[in-house]
Amino acid sequence: MYYNLYIDSIFFIQLVMNLYLLSITGKILKCTATHRRILLGALFGAGMICLVILLPVCNLRIRLFCGMIPVSMCMMRIVYPIRSVKNVFQSSLIMGMSGFFFGSIVSWLEQRIGAFWNAGKRSDYSIWYLLFYGYIGYSLLKVLIHKIEKRKRNDIREIKIPVKEKEVRIKALVDTGNHLTEPMSGAPVCIMSEGAAQNVQECFLPENFHVIPYRSVGKKRGILEAYELPELIIEDTYQEIHRRKVIVAICNAGISKDSVYQMILHPQLLDD
Repeated sequence: MYYNLYIDSIFFIQLVMNLYLLSITGKILKCTATHRRILLGALFGAGMICLVILLPVCNLRIRLFCGMIPVSMCMMRIVYPIRSVKNVFQSSLIMGMSGFFFGSIVSWLEQRIGAFWNAGKRSDYSIWYLLFYGYIGYSLLKVLIHKIEKRKRNDIREIKIPVKEKEVRIKALVDTGNHLTEPMSGAPVCIMSEGAAQNVQECFLPENFHVIPYRSVGKKRGILEAYELPELIIEDTYQEIHRRKVIVAICNAGISKDSVYQMILHPQLLDD
């Protein structure tokens, strides 16, 4: 049995699907990348898949199966700042699983809405149907990931604060209920215990002093002393999130001495 493969159509479809999958995988891994790098990775992946198809070696399915993981690993390394081979491999597997669910959604839409491939014929109109279903699948996965992340957002993170020639490490709780902001600029405000604040005292300069009004349960109003940290680094599994000029209020309320964390992180600092 023979099939007619149109390499230009395959390249175009693979390019768009790679754009969707790279974006979805980045959201799962909480990694960020420029549109240019995502496009570059998608172009590379589409070109390599076309090359694998054109190679006159073994069976086509075997070539695709053997080439999929190395190609996806290269795409992840091109697009996102993932350095270790282990993390690149794990991220490529996540991309593969995302592709499985993504393909299942597209297939389901095809069966429900109607077949868009004409058997034995080339149809550019069918390609646009496929891309449209792909966009719906991408949107559904994006909403699902957002809901899952929202539920898991209250977690503990490792924080690094550069203090002259050293780094101070503390544990921080990501609290979605923390809506504290600086009244003039609207900048997000984190909360740090007095004990942890003593370790970064050298960063608290008088010119960076702030007064933060707040309201809490059991106490209608209050004032917090706050300072602006030059830099704060949030450690994530696949990347480090650097934030500059982060306002930190000093307060022990809600942070006990025996707590595993000594800082309450504003969730806005995790946003892209």
